[in-house]
Amino acid sequence: MVRIAKKKSLGSKKKLDYNNMKKKKVRRRGFRPLLHLRFHSMEARQLILASRSPRRIGLLKMLGCNFEIIPSKIEEKIDSNLSPIENVKNISRLKAIDVASRVSSGIIIAADTDNVLKGEILGKPKNKKEAREMLRKTSGKIQQVITVITVMDAKTKKMLQDTIVTKVKFCKLNYNLIERYLNCGENLLDKAGAYAIQGKGALLIESINGDYFNVVGLPLNALNKLLEKFGVSLI
Repeated sequence: MVRIAKKKSLGSKKKLDYNNMKKKKVRRRGFRPLLHLRFHSMEARQLILASRSPRRIGLLKMLGCNFEIIPSKIEEKIDSNLSPIENVKNISRLKAIDVASRVSSGIIIAADTDNVLKGEILGKPKNKKEAREMLRKTSGKIQQVITVITVMDAKTKKMLQDTIVTKVKFCKLNYNLIERYLNCGENLLDKAGAYAIQGKGALLIESINGDYFNVVGLPLNALNKLLEKFGVSLI
């Protein structure tokens, strides 16, 4: 259960006389000086995932989160006037805003991930031919996997973003290896860069530098840090 902490104000009806307590050597279980007292009440906060991605859904379920799935309806267009990171930031932000416009409350989690090779965004391939070309270009090279997480409070409209970049180095991919991967049974048409690191695509990768979960599609450490700024704890 995802819970948030909310501070309660201390009542002023009862005042503690520390001097008398010290003289009488009063011992109370769990007693601490007033300045260090903290009272918390925990209440459930609705988390909303603005995505139908099986990878993102699976990662949140892995953490035991209770959440609702409301996919964004925006058209993910690449703006040629923006840099790859700016494009990912913009799409992630628009996803959160779209879902926020359709609910009255809740903490919205939106994310967008793209693979970038030498400044070129490798999105999701439209067909097997495009997937083959993406893998051919990637052979022996290093991709940057960029994910931007947007967390938004639907009620207050408070919004925060974080950008995570992971470097993925690919093995030398010959024609036979690419063809075997394209026909291995994994659905590559819904995956940026035409591979899945959590599947057989891991066999194409020599090394990664950065957050593994970012390559899957949802960097969990960065997400947790953002949610904490909204008073939400995943632990």
